[in-house]
Amino acid sequence: MDDTEGRATAGAPRPGRAVRGSSTGRPVMAALDLLGRRWTLRVLWELSRAPGGFRELQRRCEQMSSSVLTVRLAELAEARLLTRDGELYRLAPLGEDLIAALGPLDAWSRRWARELG
Repeated sequence: MDDTEGRATAGAPRPGRAVRGSSTGRPVMAALDLLGRRWTLRVLWELSRAPGGFRELQRRCEQMSSSVLTVRLAELAEARLLTRDGELYRLAPLGEDLIAALGPLDAWSRRWARELG
């Protein structure tokens, strides 16, 4: 998917496929490509707090456009970071692992904010 306008291209970044920053698709570069897309981390962060339906997620993500949310949810499902259970989206085990891995970055960002005043 295109990062800025939500236009379809080749789908979610995957290890082993060329991605932004890596012609070989090294796993870390594929992950950074996916996570660097607009709103991706916010959607994951919101789902780490509680599952939600489409409209609820849109509201929790400060009214992001429905087209971008649709693309991000599809990418995250394709990447196996979230699942859909009826009307509710929730983190899949890989998504939960990712949120746990981001914990140290969250802690660092809070320290950074305090340092900057």
